[in-house]
Amino acid sequence: MLEGIEFLNKELFWLLLLIPIAILWYLFKNQKQNAELKISSLKGFKATPSWLPKLKHVLFVLRLAALTLLIMAMARPQTVDISSRTKTTRGIDIVMAIDVSASMLAKDLKPNRLEALKDVASDFIKGRPNDRIGLVEYAGESYTKTPITSDKSIVLKSLMEIKYNTIIEGGTAIGMGLATAVNRIKDSKAKSKIIILLTDGVNNSGFIDPNTASELAVEYGIKTYTIGLGTNGMALSPIALSPNGRFQYGRVQVEIDEELLKEIANATGGKYFRATDNRKLKEIYKEIDKLEKTDVEEFKFYNYEEKYRPLVLLAGLLILLEILLRFTLFRSFI
Repeated sequence: MLEGIEFLNKELFWLLLLIPIAILWYLFKNQKQNAELKISSLKGFKATPSWLPKLKHVLFVLRLAALTLLIMAMARPQTVDISSRTKTTRGIDIVMAIDVSASMLAKDLKPNRLEALKDVASDFIKGRPNDRIGLVEYAGESYTKTPITSDKSIVLKSLMEIKYNTIIEGGTAIGMGLATAVNRIKDSKAKSKIIILLTDGVNNSGFIDPNTASELAVEYGIKTYTIGLGTNGMALSPIALSPNGRFQYGRVQVEIDEELLKEIANATGGKYFRATDNRKLKEIYKEIDKLEKTDVEEFKFYNYEEKYRPLVLLAGLLILLEILLRFTLFRSFI
């Protein structure tokens, strides 16, 4: 009966302590009101048994019930219906520029660098429901895999489809990867424009200098977070193709142009990170997620419905019933 009901003035329930006090007072008063007459014999009197005198206590019960209901009404029972609406006031547009060169198949991250990245990046994308995200692939050249879109299912599907292939020219063109990402996002009207540039090597191909690309990012107000992917020291990496078309692996020194990545990040107001294993890569994306937050306003609407009126009405009816019984049925016994 009281499910979902809240009481605004709970402190008034202390008044219920009046109920046991009233009961004790009634018992004490009732004993004093009972007169006694002692006679030697009742043989001369005709007994006319009646149940009405025994029921006169009903009047007090009705009064107690009415008092209890009034106290509950004073405590202001009410139900609250809460509805909420969220409003994204200013969004963030993000382009993820991903190195897909053969070295991304190195096994220093499990199962390899590219698959580890895709796993972590997918969680990052799922955690940005209010932002638009696009994907850029680059190796020796670059191209847009997915334009910035708010449809996360498209972005996630495209991310899972990213893999090493021989269609893109070999090498690592960091400048071209960054320039393509800038071109994708430069006309965005979003509050904040972000590029996450990931590579595991050094800039050794392409016709756009990375510093020129970073200057373009600065001109368009695009912040760039750079990530160097690869363990420190040697890594089990592809070194040749076998006759059956599969890669042969060998221990190769990991070379990442960290100075260049730091310069790009510093120039654009971003930050450089180094991911040496799966755990560190996850931590990096979590940190970027915390650094770049979309402003979201939540509006809550409260609809209060007062429930004291039925209690007051019922208490009034009990009082009227007591008065009616007192001056009719029980008139001779009070």
